[in-house]
Amino acid sequence: MFEWLDYDFMKRALLATSILSLSVAPVGAFLVLRRLSLAGEAMAHAIVPGIVIAFVVAGLSVFSMIVGGLIAGVSVALFSVLLANKTIIREDASLASMYLLALALGIFILSAAGSAVPLKSFLFGSILGIGDDTLMLIGATAVITLISFAFILRPLIVSTIDPVFYESQLRRPWIVGHLFMFLVVLNLLGAFKALGTLMAVGLMILPATAARYWVSTITSYLILTFALALTSSWAGLIISFYVPKVPSGPAIVLVAGGIFIISLLFGPQGFRLASQVRRTSKRSAEKKTETAKTVLIQQKRNKVL
Repeated sequence: MFEWLDYDFMKRALLATSILSLSVAPVGAFLVLRRLSLAGEAMAHAIVPGIVIAFVVAGLSVFSMIVGGLIAGVSVALFSVLLANKTIIREDASLASMYLLALALGIFILSAAGSAVPLKSFLFGSILGIGDDTLMLIGATAVITLISFAFILRPLIVSTIDPVFYESQLRRPWIVGHLFMFLVVLNLLGAFKALGTLMAVGLMILPATAARYWVSTITSYLILTFALALTSSWAGLIISFYVPKVPSGPAIVLVAGGIFIISLLFGPQGFRLASQVRRTSKRSAEKKTETAKTVLIQQKRNKVL
């Protein structure tokens, strides 16, 4: 039953996804809370051309791909902000335009420079074949992320709940937001070698959205997001081990999607809460209607008398 623990590649994958879950949990949680989930998806594609160019120039060098991905991600983000500030296009439209262009450019360069095998690896990852350098990258990403959150967690919560009040209290309120987006890009780069560009953001967003249906406090939300991300990672790896020809990255994301659907259906803040709100609203409307009818009847009686 536990024969998958006898293989070194499975142990590496389990360790990598455990560390990765710890790192992406707070990032994904605040992406959901700040309504930036689609921005996370956009940044996952925006880093592609930088990674591809680094791959073409230096091969499968983790350091070069980190540098290339960071440059591409930061450049797309800054250029999107510039377009939003200097033209009539809003920031969401400029970001969507830039990341689509970046993704197409990256895939074009990779296809023109190599075969379809690395293209599949770039899109869907290869977590069962990661090496020591990738493990070090994921570990360093987790350390940087957790240390950064130790400093920015409180101002990040305030800026998420009441951005107007937060901006009125600081001279440079943009620092926390920019640092958070840097952590988003960094974690996408950490998850890139494991899950690929198309699947990396799935482990970041789906556990966070699923956890949102169960809890209502920040601390419990962060803990549950990590637990669901870890469960999705381990379950997806085990499924890909036993089911032939099932890629581990999509298996992990599909398990996370299944947890999301279960949370949506049975979570106290999912469809159950929506049904309760609808029933309460209906009862309130019926009560108001009955009260209005009673008042109207009383007024007619007073006129007759």
